Amino acid sequence: MALSLPVSSQKDKHAMSLQTDFLPLKPLWIPYNRNGSKNRKPKNLSISVSCSSLKIVRSPSLDKHVVKQNKIRFIQKLKTLLLSKPKHYMPIHVLSKCRSYLSLSKPRSLLSMIYRYPSIFELFRIPTPPTPFNATKSCTQLCVRLTPAAAALASQESNLKSAMSATLATRLQKLLMLSSHRRLLLTKLVHLIPDLGLPTNFRSRLCNDHPDKFKTVDTSYGRALELVSWDPHLANPLPSPEVQSLGLIVDRPLKFKHLRLRKGLNLKRRHRDFLIKLQELPDVCPYKTSVGDFPKESMEAEKRACGVVREVLGMMVEKRTLVDHLTHFRTDFGLPNKLRGMLVRHPELFYISLKGERDSVFLVEGYCEKGTLLEKDETSVIKEQLMGLVREGKRMRQDRRNQSINNEVVSYVATIDDHLDDDDTEDGLDSLLNFEDIGGDYEDFGSDEEDDEYYLSREGVNFWIADSNVINSEGKGASEPW
Repeated sequence: MALSLPVSSQKDKHAMSLQTDFLPLKPLWIPYNRNGSKNRKPKNLSISVSCSSLKIVRSPSLDKHVVKQNKIRFIQKLKTLLLSKPKHYMPIHVLSKCRSYLSLSKPRSLLSMIYRYPSIFELFRIPTPPTPFNATKSCTQLCVRLTPAAAALASQESNLKSAMSATLATRLQKLLMLSSHRRLLLTKLVHLIPDLGLPTNFRSRLCNDHPDKFKTVDTSYGRALELVSWDPHLANPLPSPEVQSLGLIVDRPLKFKHLRLRKGLNLKRRHRDFLIKLQELPDVCPYKTSVGDFPKESMEAEKRACGVVREVLGMMVEKRTLVDHLTHFRTDFGLPNKLRGMLVRHPELFYISLKGERDSVFLVEGYCEKGTLLEKDETSVIKEQLMGLVREGKRMRQDRRNQSINNEVVSYVATIDDHLDDDDTEDGLDSLLNFEDIGGDYEDFGSDEEDDEYYLSREGVNFWIADSNVINSEGKGASEPW
């Protein structure tokens, strides 16, 4: 989105750059006369003002939802693979070929990730048929499957989505009504399956169970889902976000126009004026207008694009999705090419989280100031129960780690005791350490200092040779080493 501002200029070839905190660096032609004379009557010139280089103010209360989703991303993908099989299990050597789908880098071990969630996945072995090279040996292969608790939770989720078939079909019908050609490719819809709460087999079940709403057709780009009937009751956009009450004593119109922003977000005055001006424009219904009804890069076209993104995010279970998923539908929904810049320009409507490998976009009005989702879907309860299993698995791993440490300490103490028991054999030093043999024969020969002076006063004395005068007082025997 660009704004046009009138600026005065002349046919001089000297440029100056204006720096602001809100606008990017743009060359601006400024009148300049080498002779120092007064400038003549200037001509009008329009410059392009971009708002896409704004700094994103992070919201920890919303970022925590992305962190929570990243923790269970591997679980959901592996669960989808296991449930797609008839017997709901997969051999490890076959699962290792799906590392790209599971988003596992090469150094990371697949078994270590499975051991990380003991309350959700379990390993077991199944016998394999003998091969010609090992006809006599019985071979087994390692496989993975869901635990009984996780399998029961997956069955509950499947039954819930089957009961919500009509609601999910209506949600998908509204999404088709937003598209310009009333048609969306199935390869694009796959990206929004988890966010919309659709079942994984929606192409074979949901699309065929509601032929009065949509149908699958063949196009030059592949299979697509096409709208069959237009429902005027569904063509009502979301209501505009209400301005929160400021708690004024006197109920009167505000002197200055108010812009609803989340806590901790401050905007420049020029940016705030632009958003207020955009808010004052007449409402644009994204269902009844198309991108060709407005001039390109106009404020009306941007307001329609914001309305389309609001409608799409409002259909999501958690009122958020990835920015990359929205870019797949730019031509279908008539969104601008610089979609991310448009989302950053409107912090009163959207919030972009930089957590994770890819950026996520939130619908701000769908969350409270503490980051809690205001309207929870029935499928979100299943997700909370899944997070409970993850926490239980973490406690299981911690207890297992503590038990292994205790076992190591017990085995170490037992080893030391065995060594001490082995050292109880006679070594010939008991007579030296037995003080009871001394009894009353012990005599005080003075302090250690006197003994040192006595030995140092003698010339050529050997400290490790006994003195013959001390030991052999009667002159019997010779001096020997100790």
